[in-house]
Amino acid sequence: MKILDTPRLTLRTINADDDLFYYELVNDPTWLEHIGDKGIRTVAEARTAILDGPCVMQQRLGHSLYVMERKSDGAPLGLCGLIKRDSLPEVDIGYAIRPAYFGQGYTYEAAAAVVAYARDVLRIPRLMGITNPANTVSINLLAKLGLTFVEHKVLPPDGRPTNIYARQLL
Repeated sequence: MKILDTPRLTLRTINADDDLFYYELVNDPTWLEHIGDKGIRTVAEARTAILDGPCVMQQRLGHSLYVMERKSDGAPLGLCGLIKRDSLPEVDIGYAIRPAYFGQGYTYEAAAAVVAYARDVLRIPRLMGITNPANTVSINLLAKLGLTFVEHKVLPPDGRPTNIYARQLL
């Protein structure tokens, strides 16, 4: 289901047919370094993770992670969307993009549209963001989106040090 359009991207809900794309993304070295190991070792496990994670969240809350597809060729570039984690009091923006598309502005384009969608359509009053303290690219993106540093904390389930950011939307 299409959620948003930007000049170069379509953001749509992720589905079971995205299993190979998701498997490759979550096992990319940059994902593993900055986000962590999801323990997904097969395409079948990726399919299950999609169905049990973003698909359930979309059904239950009306938002989730969305696939960023390039309009020009339909290529899935990464994920961007809204997540409600048990470890945070409010919804946060999440994003990840394949390294082949780094530095081309796609993540900012998608994330800015997701922030506007969270504010204008979903009426989310406050948006959070989290990142690995060493991920300066993500830190800069959150700042560009208007989120400011709140605290440094260790978050479950993997106990990784995390920077937490927030922005009032309403």
